[in-house]
Amino acid sequence: MQVGSSLKDVAARAGVSVKTVSNVVNGYTYVSPATREKVEQALAELDYRPNLSARNLRRGRTGVIALALPELDAPYFAELSRFVIDAAAERGWTVLIDQTDGQAAREREVLQGIREQLIDGLIFSPITVGREELATRTDRTPLVLLGERVLDGPTHHVAIDNLRAAREVTEHLLARGHTRIAAIGAQENPSANTAHLRLAGYRQALEAAGVPFDERLVPATGSYRRADGAALMRELLELPEPPQAVFCFNDLLALGALRTALSAGLRVPGDVALAGFDDVEDGRYSTPTLTTVSPDKEQIARVAVEVLDSLIGGGRGARRAGGEADGPREIEADYRLIVRESTAAG
Repeated sequence: MQVGSSLKDVAARAGVSVKTVSNVVNGYTYVSPATREKVEQALAELDYRPNLSARNLRRGRTGVIALALPELDAPYFAELSRFVIDAAAERGWTVLIDQTDGQAAREREVLQGIREQLIDGLIFSPITVGREELATRTDRTPLVLLGERVLDGPTHHVAIDNLRAAREVTEHLLARGHTRIAAIGAQENPSANTAHLRLAGYRQALEAAGVPFDERLVPATGSYRRADGAALMRELLELPEPPQAVFCFNDLLALGALRTALSAGLRVPGDVALAGFDDVEDGRYSTPTLTTVSPDKEQIARVAVEVLDSLIGGGRGARRAGGEADGPREIEADYRLIVRESTAAG
């Protein structure tokens, strides 16, 4: 191995021009298979490492993107971050992670480009900023949105169908014979689109099954922590007619609710069934294991990075099936309902 090998060194080893080596390194297709094989062998023998900093400077880029999330200690966002970092690393990018705490002032700062000179693009999961702030944004840094805060907005947006997923969970509980189904996670904040969509899916499933909606079974919460799920489950169990099943709008709420149910001496799912949302790792190892909606976090991250890469490169991001460039649009990621012990028939 030669330390600090250059394109010139690789060209000499392979017996080709520096331009040919550059074409191979940059992934251009106009190189014969035999020549490409020789160059790749020389690259491996010399352990050639491209100078990404120099390459980015030539292109007027930093090689850094930002990922702005509400909570870094929430398992869903932690897992999503890992997938974004992996997808970015494939492009030689570094990811700068920012936590907004869902605060309006912090989110507006992120949106208006407080790190404009440091980053090439931004992947952003907002809680408070909406369509108006996006429409009046002056920062021209390429942007891709995650989450459900802004639907059909003025920029590309990657998310799952929360309404349909919530309906599917509720239908699963109904199919288990439960009719008194509670929901933990409703929020009064008008900007809490995720909560509103999941509540709407829950209500749609009840209505389709002819089950009346009972407000007493849908306590509101300000946050989605384990402690919130535990406290609200206690309230539900104190009702004259406690629920037969509970759909929690994320897995942390469900894990807190599970703890309360077990501490009260209840069997899960024998006395009360529990389902969550997000498929975080803790739910796969709880006792019982947790039924949940599993968003394809890897797909969400990969698609967001792919779209951002196109925008940074001067493209328009997502494309239609026919290949033509498309304007800002909703890009729907996959999810699946994973049935585990917490709702399985006894």
